[in-house]
Amino acid sequence: MMRRRDVQGAFDDRRAQRHQHPPREQSHVMTIYSLYIFDRHCDCVYYQDWHRTRPVRPSANDKPDVHRLQAARAPGQRESIFSSSSGGQPNQPGQMGQHPQQAQTGSVVAGTARKSGPGLPFDEEAKLVYGVVLSMRNLVKKLSGKDEQFTSYKTSQYGLHLYETLTGYKFVLLSDPSTDSLRFVLRQIHTGPFVDFVVRNPLVEMDSRERGIDNDQFRAAVDKHIRSLTMFN
Repeated sequence: MMRRRDVQGAFDDRRAQRHQHPPREQSHVMTIYSLYIFDRHCDCVYYQDWHRTRPVRPSANDKPDVHRLQAARAPGQRESIFSSSSGGQPNQPGQMGQHPQQAQTGSVVAGTARKSGPGLPFDEEAKLVYGVVLSMRNLVKKLSGKDEQFTSYKTSQYGLHLYETLTGYKFVLLSDPSTDSLRFVLRQIHTGPFVDFVVRNPLVEMDSRERGIDNDQFRAAVDKHIRSLTMFN
């Protein structure tokens, strides 16, 4: 009798294990970090971001109407994606430069913040971003031929997406590395808010080389479009 009870108990345990649901894996949070627009002269004429852990620093060389960066920063935050921390590893992109009416959003970048020096000046970061785009585009053409286009690449820390217009403007979007290609998002920004509030705006000088293209309508439209995307978090 004792032995039969033990066998029945073992059978019940196995049956219960079969009906147990496996633990659900926590879904990875995808997000969009920042947007750069470069003109045909290779100058950054617009910058906006949403999820930064450390703002870049405005510099004396920045042209007006490009960004809305603030000098204030919280201590111990990370560098920009192209900066190195004390451990020598590049960090993820972060947040700042939002529309003045938008509330600050929390960081989605995991990890422990390190204490280090101030972030990169904006003009240096913009040059690094454009340098990466130019280098990757030239590499793709050399390896695959002139007809091949460079549209995106990924690292373990971020993804970079490129859309280039026929007039030579380059739209660059930095995102979480788990997101798919966002080139269609850049095309939507170009054919929508960019055409409506930059190209058709008589107050914007697109080739001035002295000013950017930032204005309230364009910034608000871009912000609304990015926040409406399913991958924005």
